[in-house]
Amino acid sequence: MTTETLDQARERLRPYIERAAGFTGWTAYVHSRPLGPPHPWEYMARAAELMKTASSVLDTGTGGGERFGDLLAGFDGRAVATEEWHVNAPIAAEHLRPLGSALVRCQSLHLPFADGSFDLVINRHEELDPAEVARVLQPDGVFFTEQVWRHWMELPRFFGRTTDFGDHFHTYQDGFRAVGMRVVDAREHEVPAAYEGLGDFVFMLCIAPWTIPDFDPLGVDLEALLALERELTTPDGLVLSDGSYILEAVKPAQG
Repeated sequence: MTTETLDQARERLRPYIERAAGFTGWTAYVHSRPLGPPHPWEYMARAAELMKTASSVLDTGTGGGERFGDLLAGFDGRAVATEEWHVNAPIAAEHLRPLGSALVRCQSLHLPFADGSFDLVINRHEELDPAEVARVLQPDGVFFTEQVWRHWMELPRFFGRTTDFGDHFHTYQDGFRAVGMRVVDAREHEVPAAYEGLGDFVFMLCIAPWTIPDFDPLGVDLEALLALERELTTPDGLVLSDGSYILEAVKPAQG
């Protein structure tokens, strides 16, 4: 067996990194293959159901607006989306404007909207502040999110600087209860999932730069990537954990 040199490994990974450099929106990205049962929920189906009875909806951290755009079909209420990342914000604005939604570039932790502005707030894979969500919701308003959690849990073994986002599955629930909201659904799900190979996974790390700060796949991080590949490659592919959860909470009516 021929041993791959570091230079050969760089050339093997370089096309994935170059492809990631041109990434925009969240439509054309690599998908892993779950090696277990699917999620016991469907984010889009539940969000669409909630929008049927909503007159005003806010989608925080909309990405390129792809999923929110699909949800807007047939919706005739007030729709607003937020996005902070400079890569996605102009894409989302262009995509959502013809569908009747405004795009506001801002942090999801500091929403520039008046108290009680919306009766539905949705969020997929975006950070949040329960108190800020509660503030912009009307009485009887609903919040619904799907979040990544216990995802790629193997990374810290290879990259000590992997970002730790903490146990937000429980801290978010505690936060909503602390501001008087009622948590009506909170479910988590984790399965192993396979990427076709290291190149696909490096692509994902490149388009999610918050995962490993100052990620340098062709330089200082190359040997760690190759160690990860050696340890985690199976007959199914490169296998890592894939975890997420949903959380739904309701703001009480005014007494």
